[in-house]
Amino acid sequence: MRIFQKGFNYSQDGFGNRLVYHLQGCNMKCPWCSNPEGMRWEGVLITEEEWLLDEVCPHHAIRDKQLDRAVCRECKGRECVTEHRTKGIRLSYEEIEVDALVEEIIGNSPMFYDGGGVTFTGGEATLQFDELLETLKRLTAAGIHTAVETNGAHPRLQECFPYISQLIMDCKLCDEEKHRRATSISNAQTMENIRRAAELHPCLHIRVPLIGKVNDSEEDIRDFLEFFQSLRDGNVTFELLSYHEFGKKKWEQCGWEYQMTDAAHVKEETVKKFRDSIRGLGLNYMRT
Repeated sequence: MRIFQKGFNYSQDGFGNRLVYHLQGCNMKCPWCSNPEGMRWEGVLITEEEWLLDEVCPHHAIRDKQLDRAVCRECKGRECVTEHRTKGIRLSYEEIEVDALVEEIIGNSPMFYDGGGVTFTGGEATLQFDELLETLKRLTAAGIHTAVETNGAHPRLQECFPYISQLIMDCKLCDEEKHRRATSISNAQTMENIRRAAELHPCLHIRVPLIGKVNDSEEDIRDFLEFFQSLRDGNVTFELLSYHEFGKKKWEQCGWEYQMTDAAHVKEETVKKFRDSIRGLGLNYMRT
């Protein structure tokens, strides 16, 4: 499996203290993504300019603490990361076999407290579907509490349901054409998977990442509320996550332009009104 980040976190990535794995690759292209280094399956070179050293690249792509990524695109050997280990440049992911990953998680299980466990997120965790499913099965058999954070777009997601203790799904937009414009793909499969999860999964948490000028209009919010009301069930909780710029520097470190503007920030009164409307429908709002 390709993993670009791992570490312990509390609350936001599932119940209790959790060991969180970010899996490389995503099928969406959200310009507000806070983990852009995980978007491309092939990975990306991440730089820390103040630590960039000319001598780690035999093809002279690094000069005066700047990386010429046009040279990198033609590079086959990636000597900067295969022959060197520096703070200045690294490949976004590392690979690990399923056997080794399961052993690592079980070995860390004494650190799972307050009902914690392991969480798989991304990128988009289900892009590595077969490996993820095998890992979830083995962890479930070992009694480990599992959580998966997903955009819900994989057609086989339901196969994972019996092996996911807590399922966390993004709902970015209800309108298919708006969703395609915002993320580059249709939301049809995501909406169907959310409906199926609401019917079948015992612990479903739906999150809306609220992005100004993307999904915070009155029409968008009405669409969300209508959809959420159709999912009314005791096993489903809801949460709003307001836009932030935590990933802005990462975009720059990946060599990409960050295209979001101040307009992406959502007014607190909009968030509060939306949150109150969810509760007013008798739905279970859960802040993490």
